[in-house]
Amino acid sequence: MGRHTLPTLVAIDGPAGSGKSSVSRAAARRLGFAYLDTGAAYRAFAWFNIEREIDTSDADAVRRLLPEFDYSIGTDPDEYYVRVGQTDVTDAIRSPEVSAAVSAVARIPAVRSQLTDLFQSLATNVDRPGVIIEGRDITTVVAPEAEVRILLTASEQARMDRRSAEITTQSAETVAEQLRSRDRADSQVVDFMSAADGVITVDSTHLDFEQTIQAVIDVINTRTKRALHE
Repeated sequence: MGRHTLPTLVAIDGPAGSGKSSVSRAAARRLGFAYLDTGAAYRAFAWFNIEREIDTSDADAVRRLLPEFDYSIGTDPDEYYVRVGQTDVTDAIRSPEVSAAVSAVARIPAVRSQLTDLFQSLATNVDRPGVIIEGRDITTVVAPEAEVRILLTASEQARMDRRSAEITTQSAETVAEQLRSRDRADSQVVDFMSAADGVITVDSTHLDFEQTIQAVIDVINTRTKRALHE
């Protein structure tokens, strides 16, 4: 048997609250593509550290846990799950405790390196014609050779409003501070607010969810058609 044709790679970066997860998943569903949420792996690894009672500010202790991190994720946009070993952590990784710890583990180079290798392996082995990979440094580090690279962004106010609508159990002030702190912490690790060369910016500040999905699909269709003719 010959080697399977590599899927079309679509890389989508963006800050917290930009809608990249929900938009990427919806776009993948409509295009018949796989969907890879890279942020889930960092969250799952943060959860794993908390579960093992590791101090996430101790980089050496965090690194030592990497060989034991048995991670799996659903890349079918309709059958999304996140597991560590046999434990389903799909909901657990969205807890405030995990959100507070994720930047600490994500800034460790060995963690980023191992998870980047994992993402590249997952992306090239999907059984779909394409895969949308979304996260923080996808267009520059994880999939810099992707046929389509998009920076999905929105104003800070728009991102806060959307995140507040999602999280009804906390005050708008708490949500706003969490979003700002995530931006601050993550900006020390990756530049996710400015598009690298060849990356198309989709600003969803004045677009609703449906318009944002369509804008992303339009970019993907335009880019992949162009690639076929080059």
